[in-house]
Amino acid sequence: MDMNDILNQWDKYQSDQKKKIKESGKNTVSHKKANAPTPEEKAALAEKDFEEQLYKENNKKVNPMEMWLRRYGVIDKDKLAQEEEIRNQESDRNYLINMKPQARIDLHGLHQDQAEEKLNYFIGDCKKRGIQKVLIIHGKGIHTHGTDPVLGELVRRFIEHDPRCGTSGHPKTKQEGGSGATWVILK
Repeated sequence: MDMNDILNQWDKYQSDQKKKIKESGKNTVSHKKANAPTPEEKAALAEKDFEEQLYKENNKKVNPMEMWLRRYGVIDKDKLAQEEEIRNQESDRNYLINMKPQARIDLHGLHQDQAEEKLNYFIGDCKKRGIQKVLIIHGKGIHTHGTDPVLGELVRRFIEHDPRCGTSGHPKTKQEGGSGATWVILK
């Protein structure tokens, strides 16, 4: 037998093997690495590693102060007290009376109907924005001939009848408006 015959036999053997594999539909060659763990072995190893990690975590030394802080957290009592004081102060009547107005409206030169409409819109807008104290400048009525000041009386009636308006008064100094202006604390 010569080398050519041996190679022909080898090719025939290889082609027969390929036909058998195609007919059976299975590949006899395993792509698994030698000595690789099976899925069951992998699951057992993962469980064992998890148990070891859990054991290490449980036996780890932890600073008691750190453990307490993790469990209960940190509360800044000074900050809470300060916020409570600010809330109480804002609701205190004397604080509101003495605070500066946060918004102002000037009704000079308007007719009664215009002034009432503008004042109603202004109070509604301030209420929506959370403003607590407003200043309404209505003037002293110096330029009104023969009658009492018109806008001052209109503002007084508006404040008395509008449920959004609370305590009111006139500024103490002339620079703030004196009797020509009225401050109102909104409810």
